[in-house]
Amino acid sequence: MKPHQERVIEEKAQLDERLAKLNEFGRGTIFPNLPAAEQERLQRQSKIMDQYSVVLGERIAAFTP
Repeated sequence: MKPHQERVIEEKAQLDERLAKLNEFGRGTIFPNLPAAEQERLQRQSKIMDQYSVVLGERIAAFTP
C-alpha cells in the first residue's frame, strides 16, 4: 500500500474514533442540558463527520483493483 493510502486509512480510523466519542456524548447526560442551538450544531457536526467517513471509506475501497 502506498504512503498516501495508509494516511487515508489512518485518517478514517481517527475520524471514526472521534465520531464515536461525539455520538456517545450526544447520548450522555450533559447533552440534554446544552442550549438548543449548541445541540443542533453538535448534531450537524456528527452528520457531516459521518458523511466524511463514508467518502473516506469509498476512497479506501477504490484502493484495491
